[in-house]
Amino acid sequence: MRTVTFIIALFIAFSMNAQEKDSIQNYYANSVERMLSGKPGLAIGGYGEVHYNQPLNKDVKETGVLDLHRYVLFVGYNFSSKTQFVSEIEFEYAKELWVEQMFLQHKINPYINFRAGLLLIPMGIINEYHEPTTFNGVERPIIDNKISPTTWREIGLGFSGNIIPVNMKYQLYVVNGFNGYDATGGIFSGSKTLREGRQKGSKAYLSSPCFTGKLEYYGIKNLNVGVSGYVGKSQSRLFSNLPEDSVVLRKKADSSVVNIAMVGADLRYSYQGLKVTGQLYYTMLGNTKQYNIFTSKNGVYNDLGSAMLGYYAEIGYNVLRLMNNIKYELMPFVRYEAYNTHFAVEDIIAKNDKYDNTIITTGLTFSLTNGAVLKTDIQFMKSKADSKYNKVFNAGFGIMF
Repeated sequence: MRTVTFIIALFIAFSMNAQEKDSIQNYYANSVERMLSGKPGLAIGGYGEVHYNQPLNKDVKETGVLDLHRYVLFVGYNFSSKTQFVSEIEFEYAKELWVEQMFLQHKINPYINFRAGLLLIPMGIINEYHEPTTFNGVERPIIDNKISPTTWREIGLGFSGNIIPVNMKYQLYVVNGFNGYDATGGIFSGSKTLREGRQKGSKAYLSSPCFTGKLEYYGIKNLNVGVSGYVGKSQSRLFSNLPEDSVVLRKKADSSVVNIAMVGADLRYSYQGLKVTGQLYYTMLGNTKQYNIFTSKNGVYNDLGSAMLGYYAEIGYNVLRLMNNIKYELMPFVRYEAYNTHFAVEDIIAKNDKYDNTIITTGLTFSLTNGAVLKTDIQFMKSKADSKYNKVFNAGFGIMF
């Protein structure tokens, strides 16, 4: 908890001390936002990354893994300055094909946009800004897999906008929720967390709507601060064809649902060659005791926790900035990261120390030009149940255009 306190204190310190405003504002725009601000007509973009992961274990020799991790194409069309369409098509692991985003946007006025379609859930940083040239490290932060299940997208509608006079971006959507129970049984657990419940717009079903939103403030010099949230219930197939007057079946269906409330806070600060990033997620899960009992297998209770916590703090510096007439960037960085999917549990299960993890990542990001990077790092990973760190060497490249 000392690290959590440190991150919160860092948020407060930057907010209190950086009072000066000027024209240098830390406004971030991902590939989709740049496409939406373009000229009428067809817009094309994309990004991709190739990874090499080599476990480093003194006891046994392990083979490395080479992976065309993802290749993504953005295709959009600006019908006019007000009505626009965006799609993002992703190839993963050189064999899987997904639609990651696809929505229609209409500008109601300069501050309000209506959106409908397959939308990214606006939690944290990486779920929206996940192009490989926008973050340090070969792999995305692990909390953006275990706690916020990046890339997290669902079908929905709502409003977004940029209120320039107060330097504030906002998003507010109603979306379909996680699949928590279907013909295969319970989807969530302490090890799987919520990730496998993403419906991704693929024949998604809806038993109750969920709500998500984010505020992002960029009005303080070199600082960007975001606050995000998600609330709702998981979806359950047991609500299909459910008689209204059946108390027994209603109780059974209610036991297959998990109440979910996630809050997030993030910070990005840059000054000359310095880059500081921090992120925090806290997820509260309700009805987990009933869910764990109902989804038991072979007489063993399921082990979904009632609260999950994840956070990281990262610092990097472009050392080539100290040299004149050098257009390249070389950023050594270090990131301290932790997550616990059993931060709290109901009384029928015990906390599992394997779910309480610490990760230290240190490496280099070499920017060849704007939109092309080479990356390498070493990750030290250890759960509370382990006696020593497991080490992995990673290398790769990423592009965005």
